[in-house]
Amino acid sequence: MKKLVIVESPSKSKTIEKYLGNDYKVVSSKGHIRDLATTGKFGLGVDVENDFAPNYVPIKGKSKDINALKKDVKNSDFVYLATDPDREGEAISWHLKDTLDINDNYSRVVFNEITKDVVLDAINNPRKIDDNLVKSQETRRILDRIIGFRLSKLMQSKTGGKSAGRVQSVALKLIVDREREIESFIPVEYWTITADFKDFVANLEKYHGKKIEISSEVEANEILNKLSNAFKIDSVNNTDSEHKAKPVFKTSTMQRMAANKINFAPSKTMRIAQKLYEGIDIGSETVGLITYMRTDSERVSNTFVAETYEYIKKKYGSEYIGSVKVGKKDKNMQDAHEGIRPTSIKRTPESLKKYLSADEYKLYNLIYIRALASLMANAKLILTSVLLENNGYLFKANGSVLKFDGYLKIYHEFEDQKDTILPDFANYKSNTIIANDILKEQHFTKPLPRYREDSLIKEMESLGIGRPSTYATIISTIKDRGYVTLEDKKLIPTSIGIETTDKLQEFFSNIVNVEYTSAMETDLDKIAEDKQDNIKVLKEFYNKFEPCVEEAFTKMEKKEAEKTGEICPECGNDLVIRRGRYGEFVACSNYPECKYIKKEEQEHKEIINCPNCEGKIIEKKTRKGKIFYGCSNYPKCKTALWYKPTGELCPECKNMLIEKKDKIVCSNCEYEK
Repeated sequence: MKKLVIVESPSKSKTIEKYLGNDYKVVSSKGHIRDLATTGKFGLGVDVENDFAPNYVPIKGKSKDINALKKDVKNSDFVYLATDPDREGEAISWHLKDTLDINDNYSRVVFNEITKDVVLDAINNPRKIDDNLVKSQETRRILDRIIGFRLSKLMQSKTGGKSAGRVQSVALKLIVDREREIESFIPVEYWTITADFKDFVANLEKYHGKKIEISSEVEANEILNKLSNAFKIDSVNNTDSEHKAKPVFKTSTMQRMAANKINFAPSKTMRIAQKLYEGIDIGSETVGLITYMRTDSERVSNTFVAETYEYIKKKYGSEYIGSVKVGKKDKNMQDAHEGIRPTSIKRTPESLKKYLSADEYKLYNLIYIRALASLMANAKLILTSVLLENNGYLFKANGSVLKFDGYLKIYHEFEDQKDTILPDFANYKSNTIIANDILKEQHFTKPLPRYREDSLIKEMESLGIGRPSTYATIISTIKDRGYVTLEDKKLIPTSIGIETTDKLQEFFSNIVNVEYTSAMETDLDKIAEDKQDNIKVLKEFYNKFEPCVEEAFTKMEKKEAEKTGEICPECGNDLVIRRGRYGEFVACSNYPECKYIKKEEQEHKEIINCPNCEGKIIEKKTRKGKIFYGCSNYPKCKTALWYKPTGELCPECKNMLIEKKDKIVCSNCEYEK
């Protein structure tokens, strides 16, 4: 009897087929095979008047794949639907069953990791499609289609904005709100006083037992005038302390850590993680190196824990074995499957390095080290605090000494732990210690920082908007639409992003907000748990949303493009300033009939002669406005650098020296001037 297994990704199919043997044929749907049509009322592909009945059609270009899959189903005696282990994967399985006319002679199987034991276990423990998970995903898709189509058309007609969406608009609002907080922030002056000793410093904290705040230089000087260089040792306190490792990654923490430590955008992190999950050829076999990468769980299997404990004992000693770390469970957690971890702790990053690209190695190393550290013993420290008294003023110094490294033995590169050693105050027989100097310093309070990609993900997760599978897409969308720019890793709203947010808040503040969006996620979770009716959710939303849309189309003022005073050379209409993905540009006001765009002449700043041809290295800009340095003879000469060359050549390899982070280094080798 020939059995057919349908997975989502072609890269999985060959690996799984090897595991299952000759009785199985494994094929791929290559993701979704159909989606909502763009017909019907407002082009929604949904019959709003008939309980939001969806009209599904094959995705453009998928007909050939669907026909091939139908043929495979016809030639098989049994079908296993093995799409990804989440709601979207469940929905894809349902679409496959419906489209390919698969009868009840099927099973749904899920793989949290692509390894032989797990795949065989899943085949031996099948189930049927979970209709509640499918309803939840279908409801999400319909909501996103209604909001996306209706608001995007509104924004395009009124502001020139490209799109708007259920969650992306709320994420954009967070960025815009933070920018306005920064703009309106009024700094407040304050001062600190520090006693500088030979081996340490102590900070002024209290006066006669009460916390002290110094708001001006006059106050700081008054205090300094009352202090002498002789400090009385008031108390010394030594405390044993422990630092414990964090749990294994979930999607959000992986994206944040990758952005912070290896400079990966969330979309890049997910793209590479997908490949590590689906399978890598490691010489002896093709195997998935990590568990499924879209998860809000931090659980790990007992099998992995046992294997890792054995590995830790053998490599580091039994004293390094720790406990299973579990993060705090919040109300929005689906906890459908494990956290993100290596499929085997024995597959070390170094042993796989020759099989991985540089980026794959970086991410795998991050995931591996995090998972290994999570099961290692706590780091043990001795914390010392000393209080020093001077004419009623109390200064405090803190120190710490690492006594046992525990998990920091392998995690130190991601979590700094520096010893701050204080002197042995028992040696001061007079109970007095003399400061070298006492210093005052002026400060000003600062506003909250702009969001970075990692901090925006953290904020969205804490507010309950979006889900692990959507964080990367949300951020990519608002960047690609030109609503924000990324400067020095910070997300800064553009003028069109701010205007889009303001217009949405004018007419949709009751829907485009954190509370409503979070509540909608909760409703979707309840649908998945069979605790909420999906049609009721859609009706309540639509009856609230559509009147706001109709009002906005009528009352929202249309933004007129600013005229430049120039005439289009092709049709004679006015040229206007438009905003696009890469900023402002000048184009014809008669678009789309006339597609003329004025090309701006760029002044190229020459830096040095190109060492590889007769051209010049000049300062250029990417389409997104990022500065780089390339040859004027491009594309014949492809010499290019992200950092400014100095004009000198490396004495060791003869490549260009560049200015990088206040240092002059070689663009090719490890030479540093």
